[in-house]
Amino acid sequence: MTDITHILVLGGCRSGKSNVAKQTADSMAADKKIYLATCVPTDKEMKARIKRHQDDRGPDWETIEEPIRIHETINRACTQAKVILVDCLTLWISNLLFHEKDEAGIMAAVDLLENALHRSTCPVILVSNEVGYGIVPENSLARQFRDMAGLVNQRMAQAVDKVIISMAGIPVQIKPGSGCGRDFGSEALQ
Repeated sequence: MTDITHILVLGGCRSGKSNVAKQTADSMAADKKIYLATCVPTDKEMKARIKRHQDDRGPDWETIEEPIRIHETINRACTQAKVILVDCLTLWISNLLFHEKDEAGIMAAVDLLENALHRSTCPVILVSNEVGYGIVPENSLARQFRDMAGLVNQRMAQAVDKVIISMAGIPVQIKPGSGCGRDFGSEALQ
C-alpha cells in the first residue's frame, strides 16, 4: 500500500534510537500501538532494561514478545494495530544466531520479514543498532554477528520508505534523500 510508511531507525548504543522510534510511533497513533519485543531477558541487568522500556512506553502500548518469528507477529498484528514498533532487529539477529542459523538461514528470515512489511496494513517501525563503526571483533562469532547486522540493516533500509539515524539523541533522516552531500550541506564535502 502506498499510503503506509515503514521506517528503519538506526543508531549506536544509547544513541536514542528507541526513543526516536517510540516518538515517531506515538505521532502516528494514539492507540492500538504494538511493541514487538525481540529481547530474551537472560540476567537481572537485561530485565531492568526491559522494565525501563516498558515504563517509558506507558499503558497505551500492547507488548508482544517474539524473539524469532517476528514476520508472523507482524502478519497477525497488523490487522488490529495502527502502528507496530519492532525493537530490535539486532537482538533478533542474536536470537537467530543462537538458534544455530547461518547466513542463509538469517537471510531467509529477512526475506520473511520483508514480505511481512510489504503485506502489512499498518506502518511498521524497525529499530536496529549500527554496529559497524567500532573495531573489528576478535572472535569469529562476534564478527559474524557484526557482518549479519550490517547485511540485515542494508536489506531493511532498502525495504522501508524512510531511514532515520539517531546520533547523540538527534534524529537525522537519511532516506529518502536527494543524494550524497546534498541533504547535509554539499559545501562541507568539498
